[in-house]
Amino acid sequence: MTFVSFVAHMAAMMTHYDILVAGGGINGAAIARDAAGRGARVLLVEKDDLAAHTSSASTKLIHGGLRYLEQYEFRLVGESLAERERMMQAAPHLIRPLAFVLPHDRSMRPRWMMQAGLFLYDRLGGKSRLPRSRSVKLASDPMGAALKGEVQHGYVYSDCWGDDSRLVVANALDAAERGATIMTQTRLDAAQVVDGQWQAQLHPAGGTPFTVSASAIVNATGSWAADFARAFAPKSAGGSLRMIKGSHLVTRKLYEGDHAFLLQNNDGRVIFTIPYEGNFTLVGTTDVDWAGSPDKVDVDFAEIAYLCKAVSDWFRTPLIPEDVVSTYAGVRPLYDDESDNPSKISRDYVLKYDKQSGAPFLSVFGGKITTHRALGERAADMLQVDLPHMGTAWTATATLPGGDAGPRGLAGIFEDIAVEAPFLDSATVERLGQSYGTRFRRILKGARSIADLGRDFGGGLSQAEVDYLLREEWATTAEDILWRRSKLGLHMAADRHAEIDDYIAQKSRTLAQAQ
Repeated sequence: MTFVSFVAHMAAMMTHYDILVAGGGINGAAIARDAAGRGARVLLVEKDDLAAHTSSASTKLIHGGLRYLEQYEFRLVGESLAERERMMQAAPHLIRPLAFVLPHDRSMRPRWMMQAGLFLYDRLGGKSRLPRSRSVKLASDPMGAALKGEVQHGYVYSDCWGDDSRLVVANALDAAERGATIMTQTRLDAAQVVDGQWQAQLHPAGGTPFTVSASAIVNATGSWAADFARAFAPKSAGGSLRMIKGSHLVTRKLYEGDHAFLLQNNDGRVIFTIPYEGNFTLVGTTDVDWAGSPDKVDVDFAEIAYLCKAVSDWFRTPLIPEDVVSTYAGVRPLYDDESDNPSKISRDYVLKYDKQSGAPFLSVFGGKITTHRALGERAADMLQVDLPHMGTAWTATATLPGGDAGPRGLAGIFEDIAVEAPFLDSATVERLGQSYGTRFRRILKGARSIADLGRDFGGGLSQAEVDYLLREEWATTAEDILWRRSKLGLHMAADRHAEIDDYIAQKSRTLAQAQ
């Protein structure tokens, strides 16, 4: 047990909560943040790590979802685009503008349809700081250099890339700094209503089970939400989930330039290729019904072949499975609208709130990472009915931790790191700025040389950064650090992973001896 988890465990054992949030994905963290900022006493529990499942397995986009216009999801697209603007302001280090090239093939969608869709997309979310869409001659424009010669025309539109797992952590940090208790590696084993209050038994990994009370429970367990509701609040308003697996490939860098592609596929779907981690390209995603456990989701060869073919149909240089350096997959827990086509199931969220079990119980079904703030606000509004001491909505104009960059933005953060730590290489300066924003000083702590940061784990990861992640961001394993708090796992040898786990184990033993 790390220091931060030990402190959280002790705090949880000593108090009653207004709200117990089950689930440490983006929606659970957003609800905890909003409610804590309104003055509610909040406990969030997560059986694994923050963002351990769906919330770290997205396509890393903060967008309205251009393709959802074909499904007439105008409300969802409009809300998502408005949220995109808010998130650029709230977390300029984690959310960055990205140009998307949309090549045209008249056999798939007529030009008038694409122009009409982009016209709507530019305007549905209200005023935007991003450039509006434009037509482009891809045969002569450098943006089209990677495409086959017969691709003559297309469009460029704007959206955003986002660090999904760090967004979860940022929401959890803000919640904690506003008074919430965050407990990872902690299962909720049982819950029942006693005298109008929830009594919940929690079981921390490697620890002793204990019971807390709460006025309301929020079921933000994602892929487990339907099962959770049936197990702990069978009288509550239920919901049916459709599990859709989305798989992604990380490949060698497929083209020059910092733009992404939105490629139409001949089955009616679209595929993204996105610049990723400097030397790589992210390709995704699939939409496949999933009947297995959400705990372990693998990419199968058929999906790899599908994505490779979809890219090869457009690019001059074919993408082959041997070009894939890494894969990941997640299960999207979508609210089941009984659509026959997995790609056409709504990505909108549904909140079910009632007191049929004797105390408030709120379940979250569906949703997408872009709308997490709005979902958190709406959920807190619903909870406020039975918790009237909660304050009013506040997150629409608030920054996330590290996002208070001021008018200089992310470039100013890079400048500050370079000035305060001139011994760091440019890649590490950029990574620290993009990951932590203005909170980079919590890692550097006035270091005057690289030696002051302690042990070097490779890839620019120092002992000082590892200690910070263990101390303040609920990391407990090398996997937490290398694949969710960062993506350094792509850049480091496997033996380094074991080295970090050994270091964490030693830190834990030292803590245990001191208690």
